[in-house]
Amino acid sequence: MRLAALLAALRPVLPLVLGLSLGCSLSLLRASWSHGGGEDPCLGAAGRAGPPAGGAQPEAEDGRPGQGHEDFRPRIVPYYRDPNKPYKKVLRTRYIQTELGFHERLFVAVLTSKATLNTLAVAVNKTVAHHFPRLLYFTGLRSAKVPHGMVLVAHGDERPIWLMYETMNYIHQHFGSDYDWFYIMQDDTYAQAEQVKALVTHLSINQDVYLGRAEEFIGGDEQARYCHGGFGYLLSRSLLLKLHPHLDSCRNEILSVRPDEWLGRCIIDFLGISCISQLQGQHYHTYELAKNAEPEKEEEEEFQAALAVHPVSDMTLMYRLHKHFSRIQLERAYQEIQELQMQIRNLTSLTPAGEAGLTWPVGINAPFLPKTRFEVISWDYFTEQHLFSCPDGSPKCELSGASKADVSDIIESALEQLNSRYQPSLRFSKRQLLNGYRRFDPTRGMEYTLDLLLEAVTQKGHSHVLVKRVSLVRPLSKVEIIPMPYVTEATRVQLVLPLTVQDLDFVANFLDMYAMNTLDTHDNALLTLLFIYHPYDAQRVSQVDVFAGVKTMVGELEKRYAEVKIPWISVKTEVPSQVKLMDIVSKKHPVDTLFFLASVWTEINMEFLNRCRMNTISNWQVFFPVHFQEFNPALVYRGEQTASSSTDFLRDGHFDRHSFAEACFYNSDYMTARTKLAADILDRDEVLEGMEVFDVFLHYSGLHLFRAVEPGLVQKYALRSCNPRLSEELYHRCVLSNLEGLASRSHLAMALFEQEQANST
Repeated sequence: MRLAALLAALRPVLPLVLGLSLGCSLSLLRASWSHGGGEDPCLGAAGRAGPPAGGAQPEAEDGRPGQGHEDFRPRIVPYYRDPNKPYKKVLRTRYIQTELGFHERLFVAVLTSKATLNTLAVAVNKTVAHHFPRLLYFTGLRSAKVPHGMVLVAHGDERPIWLMYETMNYIHQHFGSDYDWFYIMQDDTYAQAEQVKALVTHLSINQDVYLGRAEEFIGGDEQARYCHGGFGYLLSRSLLLKLHPHLDSCRNEILSVRPDEWLGRCIIDFLGISCISQLQGQHYHTYELAKNAEPEKEEEEEFQAALAVHPVSDMTLMYRLHKHFSRIQLERAYQEIQELQMQIRNLTSLTPAGEAGLTWPVGINAPFLPKTRFEVISWDYFTEQHLFSCPDGSPKCELSGASKADVSDIIESALEQLNSRYQPSLRFSKRQLLNGYRRFDPTRGMEYTLDLLLEAVTQKGHSHVLVKRVSLVRPLSKVEIIPMPYVTEATRVQLVLPLTVQDLDFVANFLDMYAMNTLDTHDNALLTLLFIYHPYDAQRVSQVDVFAGVKTMVGELEKRYAEVKIPWISVKTEVPSQVKLMDIVSKKHPVDTLFFLASVWTEINMEFLNRCRMNTISNWQVFFPVHFQEFNPALVYRGEQTASSSTDFLRDGHFDRHSFAEACFYNSDYMTARTKLAADILDRDEVLEGMEVFDVFLHYSGLHLFRAVEPGLVQKYALRSCNPRLSEELYHRCVLSNLEGLASRSHLAMALFEQEQANST
C-alpha cells in the first residue's frame, strides 16, 4: 500500500524526471562523439590546423582571433582615474556604437574644379548626394563660393596631383578613424548610390581593398593596374591607414600627369597592391558613355548593371541618367514585391490559419486588433472640401494644406489602380467623391475607404455612371534616422520655477526633490525662483510677506549646501502670463543658457534632466515634455492602498497632453522668437495674456518642436487653480487637465456605482 501511494504521488512528476534523464544521456553521448580519440581531419601533417576555407583570417594557437581580427573586435575602453587630480563626474557616451569603437560604413569624396563646380558638381549633389551618409566636395580653388547645400573643402592649389595628395591627407586626418570605406569619384561621373552602398555591405572590412575599373599604366609593360578615376574607386580603411605614411614620399618621388595614375603607382610601389575589378564575388561594373549617347535608348546589359557611368558631359545628361537608373530600380523593386507576394500566397495555405490568414494587402501587417472598446481606432470622415475631425476640436473645418494634398493624391491613386486593372475594357474618370474615411493604424499605416462616383467608358464609347467603393493603404515606409546635431550631458540646466500664493503647499516637496536629485548628486543644474505677488499682497509685503516661508526654506538649503545659491525674482501682476514672466527671466541670464521651465508639482530627477539636455539643441530644436499625472488617490484606491506603494505607477495616471507648463529651450532661441513676436503684436501686451511659451515657438520660430511623453517626469495629484483672468483657451486647457486628472473611466464608473449603491440603501 505504501508503494502504491508513493507511485501515485510521483506520477505527476514522472514525465519531467524521464525527460531530464533522457536529455542528460543524449548530452553525454554527444560529448563522447565530439571529444573522441580519433584524428582531426583538419590537422595537417605537422599537427597544425590548416587555414579555414573561404580565405578567413587564421586564429592564434590559444584560440583567440589572430592579428587580422584585432581592429574589428568590440572593445571597452577602461576608465582610469588619476589620484592626483580632483574628482570629476565621468561622462558616458549615449550610444554603445560610440563606446565600442564601431565605424560608419561609407564616406564619399567628389573631386571638382573651377569650371565644373557650379554645373556638374551641383548635378551630382542634386541626384545622388542625399543617398550617401556623408559626402564632401574637394577643389583646388581659393575662397571658392560654395553652392547652396554643398560642403566644399578648398585646398588652394589647382594642380591635379597636389589636389589628390591634399584630399587623401584630409580624408585620413578627419575621417580615417570614423569610416570603413572611402569612395573617390569625379564630378563627371554618375554613380548609382544604392548599388555602391550595397557593394560595400557585401565586402569584408578586414582586407586592404583597392577596387575599381582596372587600367594599364601608359607605356608600362608590367601586370600592375591602377583604378581609373573617371569611374570612381573604393579604398578600405586599412589600406588608407597604411598608405598615409608614404604620401609625402609619393609626392616627391612619383611623377605623373593623371592623379588616378599617381595614386595607383603610390599604392603599388609602397604597399604592393594593384587595382582589382572584383572581390569576394562582387563585381565593380562600369560603363563608358559614348559621345552624344541617349541614356533612354541604352539597352545593353552592361549599361543596366553599371555602378558608375563616365564621362558625363553636362548637367542635363546627369539628370537624364539619374532618371533612367531610378526607373530601372523602381521596376526591379516592383518586380521583387510581386515575387514576394506570390511566395506569401503560396506559403499561407500551409499555415494553421490557411487562406483565411492572408491579410490585405499581401505583405503588409495585419490591422490592429483592439482588446477593449477604448482602443478602437476611429475613422475620420472627409469630403473634397471639408474635414469633419478637426485638430482644434471643431466639428467641421476646411480641407487645406497637407490634408488636402493627401486626399487629392489618394483619389488619383485610386483612379490609377482602377484603370490599370480594367483597361482596355473600361476607362474610369472621377465625377465626385461621395464619402471619404481615413484612419491611422500604427501597425500598418494610413488606411482609406472612398465612395467614388465614377463614369465608366467602354472601348466602343458607351458610358455609364456608377458608384464604386475602394479601400487603399499607405503603408509605413522604412524607418530612417534623422541626422541631428550632437549634444552632450555636460550642459548646465537653469531651472525656472514660477510660484503663486496657491502653490505654497507644494513648494516644500519640490525643494526636497530638487535637493535630493540634483544637489546631493552634484548635477549641473541651478534653480531660480519667481515669486508672483498679487498687487494686494505686494502692498503688504513689508508687514506680511506671503512667501516668507519659502524664503526661509531657501536659506536653509543654502546653509546646508555652502556652494549653492538659489536666487529669486519678485514680480507684481494680476495675470501671471507665462510669456511675460519668461521675458523677465530671459533678460537676467546669458544667451547660451538652457532653461527648464518647471511647475511646482514637478519632481526633478537626473534622468529627465539628461533628456532635457539631449532633446534641446540650440538653433535647432526645443523640447516640450508631456508629464505623467497621477490620478486622485481617493478615487483610484478608495482607502485600499496609496499611490506611493504602487509598483506600476503608469497604471495609476495618464500623460497630461493639455499641459504645456514644462519646457526646455535655449535663451538665444527664445529671444529670437520673442523679437519676431514683438514686431507682430506692436506693443499690444494684452495679446501675451493668451499665449504660452509653446505658442511663441510654434508661430514665431523655425525650430523643431519636439513634443513627446516623458515617463521620467511624474507629478503627484493636485487640483490646479485655473486663473479666469487668462485667455479662454488657456482656462479651458486648465479645466480639462483637472477633469481628466481625476481618474480613469473605470475608476470613475466604480465610484459612481458605489455612490448609487450607498444612496439606494
